[in-house]
Amino acid sequence: MDKYIDIERSIIKRFRKEIWRKFITAVNDYQLISEGDKIAVCISGGKDSMLLAKCMQELKKHGRVQFDLVFMVMDPGYNPYNRQIILDNAEYLNIPITVFNSNIFEVVASVPDSPCYLCAKMRRGYLYKHAKELGCNKIALGHHFDDVIETVLMSMLYSGQMKGMMPKLHSTNYEGMELIRPLYMVKEADILAWKKYNDLTFIQCACRLTENCMLGDNGMGSKRQEMKELVKKFRQTSSVIDMNIFRSIHNVNLDTMIGYQKHQVPHSFLDDYDRTEITEEE
Repeated sequence: MDKYIDIERSIIKRFRKEIWRKFITAVNDYQLISEGDKIAVCISGGKDSMLLAKCMQELKKHGRVQFDLVFMVMDPGYNPYNRQIILDNAEYLNIPITVFNSNIFEVVASVPDSPCYLCAKMRRGYLYKHAKELGCNKIALGHHFDDVIETVLMSMLYSGQMKGMMPKLHSTNYEGMELIRPLYMVKEADILAWKKYNDLTFIQCACRLTENCMLGDNGMGSKRQEMKELVKKFRQTSSVIDMNIFRSIHNVNLDTMIGYQKHQVPHSFLDDYDRTEITEEE
């Protein structure tokens, strides 16, 4: 029996509670997939996007909603070693990928400030463009639970904003296109456990600007890495803090917020202070 069958079974059986149920819950609760969708699953070559691809394959096989999938790899300029790992893993996991090339790493190498931000923005644009050319109406990315709460913390601590990572978004530049994040509720530790259980090896960020990422460094100086360390400390302190951060962006009490934005328009509690009863809790 092909190994990929065992790997697929592990998602449904061994990691049913940790991965499969949370994946299905996110798909259902956030209404990520609709009848007739054609979804481009965007594969970077890391553990998250590879797991996402397998989950989407399983959902297509066993789910009630009919939709189509393409598995898209955008090569921004990987070195030959990392590119080959992606190709080998796709074959091993029975994921029929479509690869297209770009010169993103070459472009951002000349940018002195925020090359990672520019790289991510350019990647997103390429993914939308090629997905639309393939007849897709959605792209699926492998962001997970930890990415969500790290984004919340990073926005508060470094941007002075309460800002989350949405489970789905409409594209502003590609009409009719949406971005979805089906692993939104899956914790990174469980993805790592799935990877270890199946003895799988994936690339890390593989950025040509920071090649040590492929060795597992993950850019130790980055703000996101700081957030990972902070979340790790929270988890050592309490078993509920990470979930409470996640829940907090689902339960925002605007009656206690000094200001907020809606559709990029700022609002203040003073706007309707005299027209509403804002009282002290006793």
